[in-house]
Amino acid sequence: MARLLESVLRRVVVIGGLEVIMASGRRVTIGQPRPDQPPLAVRFTTPAAERGILLDPELKLGQAYMDGTLVMEEGSVTDLLALLMAQPAACTSTTTVSAKLLFWGRKLLRRIDQFNPRGRSQRNVAHHYDIDGRLYSLFLDADRQYSCAYFEHPGQSLDDAQLAKKRHIAAKLMLEREDLAVLDIGAGWGGLGLYLAQMAKAKVTGVTLSKEQLALARQRAEDGGLADRVAFRLQDYRDIPETFDRIVSVGMFEHVGVDHYGEFFRKVRALLKEDGVMVLHAIGRSDPPGVTNPFIAKYIFPGGYIPALSEVLPHIERAGLVVTDIELLRLHYAETLKAWRERFRARWDEAVRLTDERFCRMWEFYLAGSEMGFRHQGLNVFHIQIARKQEAVPLTRGYIEEEEARLRRVEARQSLPLRLAGE
Repeated sequence: MARLLESVLRRVVVIGGLEVIMASGRRVTIGQPRPDQPPLAVRFTTPAAERGILLDPELKLGQAYMDGTLVMEEGSVTDLLALLMAQPAACTSTTTVSAKLLFWGRKLLRRIDQFNPRGRSQRNVAHHYDIDGRLYSLFLDADRQYSCAYFEHPGQSLDDAQLAKKRHIAAKLMLEREDLAVLDIGAGWGGLGLYLAQMAKAKVTGVTLSKEQLALARQRAEDGGLADRVAFRLQDYRDIPETFDRIVSVGMFEHVGVDHYGEFFRKVRALLKEDGVMVLHAIGRSDPPGVTNPFIAKYIFPGGYIPALSEVLPHIERAGLVVTDIELLRLHYAETLKAWRERFRARWDEAVRLTDERFCRMWEFYLAGSEMGFRHQGLNVFHIQIARKQEAVPLTRGYIEEEEARLRRVEARQSLPLRLAGE
């Protein structure tokens, strides 16, 4: 089996190279390391790890790193994933016969995996978000934004880029008038809703399925003196009865599930007032429809899926909604994930005390693998602006820049920044 794995690796790694130490102790050189590539060597501790990666690399590589049966002798797991995911064969899902069969099997079963009725949706959310909140504070920005930042220039700090993201979304929502009713679907820890209330004087309703996030979001609204402008609820978007001038959803659509896209956009139409506008911020793929990475599906985001635009736009059309603008943020999430990964590594010992070594290796693999997905495998973030009427949005995009400039002036006048509860 080790010889077969070596043969597959030699076919896959055609750019750069690495040293592999098999469980038997035999050392082999795969490919040819480039002069600019850091030294990279991995060691298998068991034949089972070699066999698993040969048969199901997308799942078993991460598992082996989690379990300590794949050890980095030189370089980091980020270096390893950067090498492997940049290979031409890494984008085909057909490296071996078993990989090809697994891909098509997972594609056939994806509708079952992504069937997300209310109860299952809440359990999936709890799996990822209802863990010790101190873990997220180790690597997120001060506002605890757990979605793609918007880097306006090279070298911009994570906190500034996350503020820019909120400003950019707010500008597309066109909140020039005070007291507009805004719905935030998937409100997280409340940062975006609080920003819209404080900077744009909106009346915000935020819904989440995470009890941990809800408690902190409500506390932040109280501490910031915004409880009269922001109401956070533990509620499924399908159960919201009111209508709104504006709707925003950031980082939630990935959890809806392909069989629920039509239901989602029909509900959006029912929730939007006649002249209403929505901004949908979600991860997407530039290649055709596929499957969720099995490691991510099992350990990180059960029930989640990253759609192609071709899977989303037909449901918007069928719901009787109008797409008024689409913007693709290409490498912004790669830079966001890099910042998260570096922060997490810098506070590794604290993370271990909160969880354990295995969990931390899982989390590191998730952050590094996700970053390389955006760098090398066609993932991006799309902003889809949606309305019930095409006249709801100006004919040219200049209003976005103008509104961002106005919001910057408002931010400059604020005496206290938004902070997490208790800070």
